[in-house]
Amino acid sequence: MKIAVLSRNSHLYSTRRLVEAIKAKGHEARVIDHLKCDLTIEPTGPKVHYMGEVLDDIDAVIPRIGASVTFYGTAVVRQFEMMGVFSTTYSQSIVRSRDKLRSLQLLSGAGLPMPRTAFTNYSKEERSLVDHVGGAPVIIKLLEGTQGLGVVLAETRKAAQSVIEAFHGLKARIIVQEFIKEAKASDLRVFVVDGKVVGAMKRTGQEGEFRSNLHRGGKAEVVKLSRLEKSVAVKAANAMGLSVAGVDILQSSRGPLILEVNSSPGLEGIERATGVDIAEQIVAYIERNQPKKKGTISKLKA
Repeated sequence: MKIAVLSRNSHLYSTRRLVEAIKAKGHEARVIDHLKCDLTIEPTGPKVHYMGEVLDDIDAVIPRIGASVTFYGTAVVRQFEMMGVFSTTYSQSIVRSRDKLRSLQLLSGAGLPMPRTAFTNYSKEERSLVDHVGGAPVIIKLLEGTQGLGVVLAETRKAAQSVIEAFHGLKARIIVQEFIKEAKASDLRVFVVDGKVVGAMKRTGQEGEFRSNLHRGGKAEVVKLSRLEKSVAVKAANAMGLSVAGVDILQSSRGPLILEVNSSPGLEGIERATGVDIAEQIVAYIERNQPKKKGTISKLKA
C-alpha cells in the first residue's frame, strides 16, 4: 500500500515514527503537507493536487492536522475520503474534537463522566457560571486552546469573575470547569487505537503548575490503568468517532473524569514513557481495515 502522512513537518517525532512504521511493514510512505494541497471538484470527481501532480494513487492517509489549520486540513482529509481513500481519522471527527464545547456535549450525551462544566454567551453571568460548577477554585478554558495554552486556574470567586470578564471583553469563547483538587496537577493520557487501549502514561505538572502538559514542562511515567479507566477511555473515543485518539483523564474521588479527547495525539511522550510502538499499532489498524476501492464515496455521519 501507499500510505500518506498528512503533516506539515517531516522532521517531527510523530511524523518520523509513522513513516518508519509504514516502511517497516513493507508499505510505501509519503509525507504530504496538507496546506500545499489544492482541491478540485469536477463532474469527473474530486481530486487532490500536490506539488504539480494529482494524488490518485494513495491507498490510506494518516492525518496529523494541527489545531491552527483545522479548517483547511480537514477539507483535505474530506477530499481524500470522497475519493474513497481510507483515513485513520475521519474529517468530521477531527472537527468535533477541536470544539471543546461540542466534544463535552457528545461525551455527556454518551453518559460519560467529566468535570462539571458551564458555558454562556451572556457577559453578565460570571457569578452564575462559577456557581454552576460548584464554586471557586475553577478552571477557565478558551474553546480553541491547545497544549495547555488558554487555560487559567482562578483560585477565588473574585479572580474567576475578573478572568471571565476579561475573556468576554475580548469576545473570546470560554468554558468554566470545576477544579479537581485531588488530581494534584496530574492526568492520564490514554492512547486508543481501533477500539483498544494500546498505551497509557501519567503526566504530572512542574511544581507550582496546575497543567500537566508535557509541552508545559510536565513529566511522564508509565501507569497501569484500572478496568474502569480503560473502559471510559475507549467509550470516549467511540463517542467522538475516533479510531485513533489520545484521551485525557483526571483521577478524582468520584472516579475517572474525561478531560479531553485528542484527534492528533503526539507519539513522542507516550512511546518514550511506555516503550510501546504506537506508530506500528496505527499502521496495523490500516492493514486490518483494507482501504476501500477508489471512487467509493465515504458515507460519514454529519
